[in-house]
Amino acid sequence: MDHSVAIIGGGPAGLMAAEVLSEQGVKVDVYDSMPSLGRKFLLAGKSGLNLTHSEPFEKFISRYGNQKKEIEKWLMDFTPDDLREWARGLGVETFVGTSGRVFPVEMKASPLLRAWLKRLDKSGVNFYLRHRWVGWNEDKSLKLETPAGIKNIKSDAVILALGGGSWARLGSDGAWSHWLSQAGVKVNALKPSNCGFDVAWSPIFKEKFDGQPIKSVILSFGDFHQQGEFIVTKEGVEGSLIYAASALMRDEILANGKAVMLLDLAPDKTESQLVEKLSKSRGSRSMANHLEKTVGMKGVKAGLLREFISKDDFGNMGQLAFYIKQVPVPLIAARPLDEAISTAGGVMFESLDENLMIRELPGIFCAGEMLDWEAPTGGYLLTACFASGRKAGLGMTSWLESRK
Repeated sequence: MDHSVAIIGGGPAGLMAAEVLSEQGVKVDVYDSMPSLGRKFLLAGKSGLNLTHSEPFEKFISRYGNQKKEIEKWLMDFTPDDLREWARGLGVETFVGTSGRVFPVEMKASPLLRAWLKRLDKSGVNFYLRHRWVGWNEDKSLKLETPAGIKNIKSDAVILALGGGSWARLGSDGAWSHWLSQAGVKVNALKPSNCGFDVAWSPIFKEKFDGQPIKSVILSFGDFHQQGEFIVTKEGVEGSLIYAASALMRDEILANGKAVMLLDLAPDKTESQLVEKLSKSRGSRSMANHLEKTVGMKGVKAGLLREFISKDDFGNMGQLAFYIKQVPVPLIAARPLDEAISTAGGVMFESLDENLMIRELPGIFCAGEMLDWEAPTGGYLLTACFASGRKAGLGMTSWLESRK
């Protein structure tokens, strides 16, 4: 196929698109604003690359919320099992952890990325680093800022795989939304996803418990109920359990100005069991000692109770037991977008055709996190980014063939 295309963005989505196109004989040039490729991908693998998840496909698809029908189209052609087989083809074996999450045996992202880039290089893909896309020229050519100055690029088609708006220092700053909006593309405002939240801690609580983990609790918010752990920070809360409910809690704050999560601090005990234990005579023991001796409540968990329930309720064993099972923690705001693990919002699906080409801009495709979808952590984000890159690459291949 005698065509030359440009891919803007060297993360998983952009590189997967490059692989698909180069396999079809297309000349592929990948441009990235950073000094090296896949920076956010490498960060994701710093503490163990969670590549995908092993749960049944129907449950896997449900993780994508309102956009699951759109994302299912990508994943039907590139399933989590396909992703594992693809990694095996690069010499990277994977295993299923106790939580069902899938990791490379070596746990790291760097061996996979190195092998992948080597294969892409052999297939003829060209990489241009420190090339930052800053919009279009009047003749529709791409405008790129480079160390040598502005470069203007003409290509037969373009895939934009520029990421979301979190972790701007790794290259995903969301600046693309301006250029696309100017071109008439519908873009939903970027919002933090898999994020922490601000809580108005008292100075005493903040000083005493900043950095403390809260383990084995159940977080409830609306229909969401999940057991896990998270961390207290001086600003508020963050960690895996918080991230799992973050989309719901963020949207509640955006709609109503606040959200209140409920924490069950003693999942292994019923409220009646707590009442029975707490009602035992404490004699000369302090209330803090009584809480610890009877129900094992101490440290940051006991601090949470004192932070959010009244003195009267704290002294009433029935009320205290009630709040141990559902202490309310008011959330003020999501932490800033740049701190979030990922991004919600982006290019709306109504602006795209079935091949992820922008309807208003024929020959311009989008892939990855810059599209208007989100997913919890657990391998769901990466899997869909890979699959969307493949979808865009195949879509562009078909489009180019139709223009012969």
